[in-house]
Amino acid sequence: MRTRSWQVLLCGVALAFCTSGCLYMNVRTPLDVNYDKTELGAKEGRASSTSVLWLLAWGDAGTKAAAQNGGITVIRHADRDVFLLGFGLFTRVTTVLYGD
Repeated sequence: MRTRSWQVLLCGVALAFCTSGCLYMNVRTPLDVNYDKTELGAKEGRASSTSVLWLLAWGDAGTKAAAQNGGITVIRHADRDVFLLGFGLFTRVTTVLYGD
């Protein structure tokens, strides 16, 4: 009986880790490795791609599109925003560039 309760507990913990952030997620992560030398610059450019119902996807979340949208010619730093609802029923990924 005691072994069974531990198995159930471990399965519950594993399930919690696997589904973390699946219902709602809104995070920003850096796309840089030199955090001590980060200069943001005067301009910001964004480019997004969107997916709905795992069936439809559109947009350009690339670095080039974000730089063009912000009028940036020198990239100083980049971030990635991810917004997700309902196990990916709606997903938006945005590349955010900072520079001059």
